[in-house]
Amino acid sequence: MSMQRFDIVVAGGGMVGAAGALALAREGFSVALVERHAPRPLQPGDPPELRVVALSLASERLLRRLGAWEYMESVRTSPYTDMHVWDADFEGVHFDAAEIGESFLGHIVENRLVQHALWQRFQEADNATCLCPAAIAQATPQDDGIDIELEDGRRLRAALLVAADGAASPLREAFGIPVERGDYGQRGIVGVIRTQKPHQATAWQHFLPTGPLAFLPLADGSISIVWSAESSEAARLLALPDDEFRAELGKASDHVLGEVTECGPRASFPLRRQHAKTYVHERAVLIGDAAHVIHPLAGQGANLGFMDVATLVEVLVDARQSGRDFAQARVLRRYERRRRGDNATVMWAMEGFHRLFSNEDRTLGWLRNAGFRVFDRSGGLKRYIVRQAMGLRDDLPALVR
Repeated sequence: MSMQRFDIVVAGGGMVGAAGALALAREGFSVALVERHAPRPLQPGDPPELRVVALSLASERLLRRLGAWEYMESVRTSPYTDMHVWDADFEGVHFDAAEIGESFLGHIVENRLVQHALWQRFQEADNATCLCPAAIAQATPQDDGIDIELEDGRRLRAALLVAADGAASPLREAFGIPVERGDYGQRGIVGVIRTQKPHQATAWQHFLPTGPLAFLPLADGSISIVWSAESSEAARLLALPDDEFRAELGKASDHVLGEVTECGPRASFPLRRQHAKTYVHERAVLIGDAAHVIHPLAGQGANLGFMDVATLVEVLVDARQSGRDFAQARVLRRYERRRRGDNATVMWAMEGFHRLFSNEDRTLGWLRNAGFRVFDRSGGLKRYIVRQAMGLRDDLPALVR
């Protein structure tokens, strides 16, 4: 069987992998995207998906520059202008886009819509080959490239392999890259609900001793929930009849939007954090969940992955323009240096928030809430933090700046 040759092979066609493959193809690299399952199209009248992502302004810029955002808007995106965070002892912190001169804080978008939009653009791009259904069986680095064998026997040769194959990343495991892991012993319950009061284009987050509950506004007036609970409690909640689940959800949300009037299907996923000890292997590099997984309480996982993409593209393009082998380890280390620290900072910030709120220590609670009251009135500091989270910084890669 003949060998197909590419500059770059991207393993994994989820949101981050598809964005990486498309961005690299648009920069003139010949790219193959390898994925087992193509995303199903999402139409405007379809019911909302269970899994959603809170996209920052920086991620929106990336998706606009890749040509995906226009299609996403034509189906549905859900801008939110405000965020309200509170717990049992504190009325909360309120974030308002108007305070920083912006129209919105971000967008809530279904994962499948983002993925499908990127796949559409990739399949239209020059230099782009989609290998689906397909999966990598073996990847063997060589001095001048990496030899890849697919499960169906097809053979590929690339200068660089980008592993975007998810949190369980078979490629990361095959390369022997160690991972630092932490298991929260919790699951995130997801579903779509309707409430007595409108969501007001606001993201609501209630910190409970057992974990956070988020209400995320959707375009049709419904609400996507992410409810963190200990695994045994999550199993109990998932097994409840709809009326009992709605009652418990209303109580857990302090009835901030009144009664929960409707509830669709529910699912759950395990909550964990993990961070690869290195993002770089010989002729290969990790991005997205293959490199890092964080607690979903601030919805930053996909945004970190999109930032990986923008940084990797910038590093590879700079190397190529300088006449260097863009897949050399010392080039890929530049990407790792720029991303690993930022990802670790966000990861440990989320860990800190989780530990700070998920406890019933009254003294710690008093100190925590006193600090948040000061923060809520801090003006400049609060605006700075919000702008940083949105990606309104000057030191970002070109694709998101």
